[in-house]
Amino acid sequence: MERVKNKVAIVTGGSLGIGKATSILLAKEGAKVAVTDILDKEGEETVNEILRNGGIAKYWHMDISKEEEVKKVVDDIAREFGYINVLVNNAAIAGVNKPVHEITSEEWDRVMNINVKGVFYCTKHVIPYMKKAGGGSIINLSSIYGLISAKDVPPYHASKGAVRLMSKTDALFYAEDKIRVNSVHPGYIWTPMVENHAKTLGDVETVKKSLASLHPIGTIGEPDDVAYGILYLASDESKFVTGSELVIDGGYTAR
Repeated sequence: MERVKNKVAIVTGGSLGIGKATSILLAKEGAKVAVTDILDKEGEETVNEILRNGGIAKYWHMDISKEEEVKKVVDDIAREFGYINVLVNNAAIAGVNKPVHEITSEEWDRVMNINVKGVFYCTKHVIPYMKKAGGGSIINLSSIYGLISAKDVPPYHASKGAVRLMSKTDALFYAEDKIRVNSVHPGYIWTPMVENHAKTLGDVETVKKSLASLHPIGTIGEPDDVAYGILYLASDESKFVTGSELVIDGGYTAR
């Protein structure tokens, strides 16, 4: 119950899916959690669930594609909790599902502004606080599609590849500051984003079964499957782990 006791963690996209599961689990294990998102109602509900279970958390509205807003919120979180030593860069969108020659610049930029620039902005403005705290852990949510590819959502795949390499570069830059940076690579996890993607492909239950069959383990993942991996990277149990890729994919990339 105390794997991240007294740590202060920021979770982006904390209102739903993997972000929600991560926020709840980190709080359960002793962290003070700053839940951030643009889905305010759902974010407040996540915080209320944490509070009902005896945890410590507060919600902030934060659009990670806007640097000034990110800086303001990060500064406010540091004032509220005193320090910051865990950042979970989870917020992301899937974007359009079209071949490259049909994608507009605006559609491409929308994905990059959230999935890539968002990670950049949050990391940029959290690093000074982690240095003050004497170290920290940054966990960037990439994807199996940051390692391999598939015939869909090109901007998403490009963005997750970028996050993977950003994680390794930052791991090298900040190792001397005792700041660890790692990427997490989930397979298909049944979240609202994946469910919405499934709706674009046909009958949801049929698509869900099809997606499950892609994983040798035979099932689609659940948000908690990823949250426990994030918990490990946030904790001091992973003190010798940086610049690494934690793949949580039911065997998808083992083929």
